Amino acid sequence: MAMGGILLEVVPANYSLVLVFVALLIVLLGLSGFFSSAEIAMFSLSKHRMDAMAAEEIHNANVVLKLRENPQKLLVTLLVGNNVVNIAMASVTTSVLALYVTDGIAIAVATFAITILVLIFGEIIPKSYAIGNPESWSIKIARIVDIFESVLSPVVFVFIKFTRLITKGDTEVIIQSPYVTRDEIQDILEVGKVEGVIEEEELEMLQGIFDLDTTIAKEIMTPRLDIDAVSSGANVIDGINICMGSGHMCLPVYSENLDNIVGIVSIVDLLRENKIKGSETSLKNIIEPTMHIPESKKIDELLEEMQNKRLGMVIVVDEFGTTEGLITFEDILEEIVGEILESEEEAPIQKISDSVFLIRGDVNIDEINSEIGVEIPEGDEFETIAGFIMEQAGKIVEEGEEIIYSNIKIKAEQVDNTRILKTKITILEKK
Repeated sequence: MAMGGILLEVVPANYSLVLVFVALLIVLLGLSGFFSSAEIAMFSLSKHRMDAMAAEEIHNANVVLKLRENPQKLLVTLLVGNNVVNIAMASVTTSVLALYVTDGIAIAVATFAITILVLIFGEIIPKSYAIGNPESWSIKIARIVDIFESVLSPVVFVFIKFTRLITKGDTEVIIQSPYVTRDEIQDILEVGKVEGVIEEEELEMLQGIFDLDTTIAKEIMTPRLDIDAVSSGANVIDGINICMGSGHMCLPVYSENLDNIVGIVSIVDLLRENKIKGSETSLKNIIEPTMHIPESKKIDELLEEMQNKRLGMVIVVDEFGTTEGLITFEDILEEIVGEILESEEEAPIQKISDSVFLIRGDVNIDEINSEIGVEIPEGDEFETIAGFIMEQAGKIVEEGEEIIYSNIKIKAEQVDNTRILKTKITILEKK
């Protein structure tokens, strides 16, 4: 029969062949969808979730864990299986159609038809399902995937070797990298704030946790000049008086001077010792050990060590062993939840008006920048607003002195000897 100059050779339909072809096509489509959904489901599961499923003794959870132990082998198995099935579909369809039409038309129709079928039934539908049900689907198909991995193992081995030869092993690193990075989590938190799912205070606390690994001891310590301490030669009543006067729950204990801190005492131990043995009892009997750390110690590491050793206070020293300050659990907690103020304690940053702020001299510059929206630079030798003023002035600053930086006027509002206790920042209008 001639149509438009193209010769079509019409062959009577062989219904048995057609039924076999349709059945085979359905099986191959099913396998294509299986491999596509398996890839999405298996690689969507986080390590901690797989461990939790195994701990709960969920059926086949251990098989999922075993498969994910070698992610490159699993990925290549699924890709090989999927591509073999898709190629088989195209070949079978082309061969069957070639019995009824010319080769050119058979190839064109098979390519178009198989592409549509694979996209809908081999990709879109199964992958959409796997994205929505990664845990349940992974558990259901784990045994079957394990069988395919064993059957295809020789072929997979060759592909992996060839891939590593070309990429020099870099693919292994990429496959095993986390699906959610630190930056992505922070982006999610920011989106949560914008969408109203996360409150401002919650975001600040979560951000505080993320910042622990970049914050060092020097940035959050109570400086040496603010340390209230008691001599190891003092008695219990002396310790109680200093504790009560300072408002602290525990004190560092020194021998001779602050550069030789030998431990700490708590108000609880002081009161108990006073009740049992009397006020003249020496502190030496109740001194608890502490730990000396460098100024550069990361706070996340410090928190873990303090928890493990059950320490409520640690001493910060410089490279020469000189005491620079101390850190308590409360100091670390404040990095996460914000300043914890006593009943009569003033906030470190007080807003007087939209452009005027009273700020304690020991407040970190990055906290000021974040709180009031300015851009005061930090230096290598200072982190606080008091340090910035001293660096800009180049001398000891007296009470009432002012400096101008960019569009910011900073006044030394309260000075005690050489220490700037309180500053006033006024944001000037930009010219």
